[in-house]
Amino acid sequence: MTENIDITGTERATDEPIPVEDYLAESPDEIPDTEEVSPTGDGVGQTFALIGTALKEVLQVVVPAILLALAIHIFLAQATVVYGQSMQPNLQPSERLVIEKVSYYFSAPQRGDIVVLDRPQMSDLLIKRVVGLPGESVEIRRGRVLIDGKAIDQSFVQLPDGSTYGPITLGAGDYFVMGDNRNNSNDSRVFGPVHRNEITGKAWLRYWPLNRFTFFQ
Repeated sequence: MTENIDITGTERATDEPIPVEDYLAESPDEIPDTEEVSPTGDGVGQTFALIGTALKEVLQVVVPAILLALAIHIFLAQATVVYGQSMQPNLQPSERLVIEKVSYYFSAPQRGDIVVLDRPQMSDLLIKRVVGLPGESVEIRRGRVLIDGKAIDQSFVQLPDGSTYGPITLGAGDYFVMGDNRNNSNDSRVFGPVHRNEITGKAWLRYWPLNRFTFFQ
């Protein structure tokens, strides 16, 4: 007796190799959809992404910090170093100061202020003390400074010299400045009065050396 087996719709069971054409015809959905990717391209993209992130950080953090530091330096305050001996004994060579600029936006320099000068004729900044104010008469007689004919306090001066100067009357916006070390100072006795726009700020703080830490009035 013969038994018939209907194999219609059944899977093929065989150990024989299946031709590729047959496999493609029978199972098109089973072929993985692959795409070649260049590892080199991925690396370049990641590099550009890192560079972009770094530039963004620079623009967001570093640039504003630099602009803020420049604004503070130009408009508010600056650090400076004392050179020379013209302000001894009150300021010594190599001492470090903070010069503030804010107060002179609202008020004029006053007698006794220690100020920093930026003169077009000189390459270096100068630091001196304000002695004469606009409109005043300034005269020096054997080392004594007379303002409108009256001697002013010079207790801060190291060694008053015996020089004679003037009298001169200061113009509007002009100031007479001198070094505290009168025997060794290049000041208004040499180059004449300075104008208000040449005064960039006044000494606010001496922060170095620490044993001479001082806030100036």
